Amino acid sequence: MMKSAGIRIMRLVQFTLGTALMIAVAGMGCVGMQDATAATNGEERDPGITDHEILFGQSAVFSGPSKALGQGMRLGIEAAFYEVNQAGGVHGRELRLKTMDDSYETDYAYHTTKWLIEKVGVFALIGAVGTPTTRVASPVAHDAGVPFLAPFTGAEFLRDAALDNVVNVRASYYQETEEMVARLTEEGITRVAVFYQDDSFGTNGLEGVRRALERRGLEPIGAWSYQRNSGAVRRAASSLVESDPEAVVMIGTQDAVATTTELVRQDIDPVMLTVSFVGGEALAKALGPEGQGIYVTQVVPFPEDASIPLIARYGAALAEYAPQAEPGFVSLEGYLAGRLAVYGLEECGREPSRECLLETLHNPAVIDIDGFRLEFGDGDNQGSDEVFLTVIGPDGEYRQVEKLDVAR
Repeated sequence: MMKSAGIRIMRLVQFTLGTALMIAVAGMGCVGMQDATAATNGEERDPGITDHEILFGQSAVFSGPSKALGQGMRLGIEAAFYEVNQAGGVHGRELRLKTMDDSYETDYAYHTTKWLIEKVGVFALIGAVGTPTTRVASPVAHDAGVPFLAPFTGAEFLRDAALDNVVNVRASYYQETEEMVARLTEEGITRVAVFYQDDSFGTNGLEGVRRALERRGLEPIGAWSYQRNSGAVRRAASSLVESDPEAVVMIGTQDAVATTTELVRQDIDPVMLTVSFVGGEALAKALGPEGQGIYVTQVVPFPEDASIPLIARYGAALAEYAPQAEPGFVSLEGYLAGRLAVYGLEECGREPSRECLLETLHNPAVIDIDGFRLEFGDGDNQGSDEVFLTVIGPDGEYRQVEKLDVAR
């Protein structure tokens, strides 16, 4: 424990020194950028807007076990921005994205978010990744009046109507776990255990499972946890095996979920399910042949189903921007986030503002992004309620299913 704390302190010191250096180097450039925010009409523009561009910021995880999530979200956002920039931008302005690595650590997320707002001067934040990190980052954005768009998390606290600067795209973890429990109980499965990350992400998912079971007169037979950014899951896996569940709902990141799946399946063979935050492609890659039969709830359609207009546009944009990149659930969600930002800015006209962007995106009217419908409204800052149940097949590929295969 002391060694772990020492490492965290050392990393924080290194991060703080690095941030100070970046601030010093960027100082003159930031001053120049802020000077450029004055509009020709004498009205002052919001930060991040010049005559030629609009600057967005993203604090997310780009290193460590969960880096694929941040990388995927960034890729999708940048593909959406590249697509619109190639067509002349939004009312003549190109969209840019400044990213910073928070390593999926709360201390870092707080500082990177403040730096993007106060020193870089971004117009809005987009594509943050993770529940514990957004729990510390979103209040910083709220206090500064900065839009907080499309965080990659289904955390319930972000659905609070009082957070008028937050725009959620995806369904919540409560909705994902409700879908799981509904499918399990339809098949007569009642002995459900939970494996979860010991932080606000994991406990939010755990609470979702508990509520879904409680609605059916049930409760989890047990719940065991592991520490974030840690591979120490053996004790939890052993406890899961001892409890002998019919199903295990896993609220964790790819490596923890993959290792726990392998350990549990050495002794028992329950139905294994996990939420979208695991990162579909990363999990399938981590498990290899052992991934067959793992169920994952998704909050966006299949990223290769070109029969859906949104997916066709996404595929074309991704191929143009990053020809070597493979389509995936996470980058598709990032692309959807980018497209939503583009929509809001287009609606705001030649002189956009943070206030206009948020009013536009919170408008009760349906926002149709190439067939993917988002609907916000009074007291509702979440656009989509869609949850898709998928399973990893013997070839390591995902397929959508309507029901669980419990005759295994």
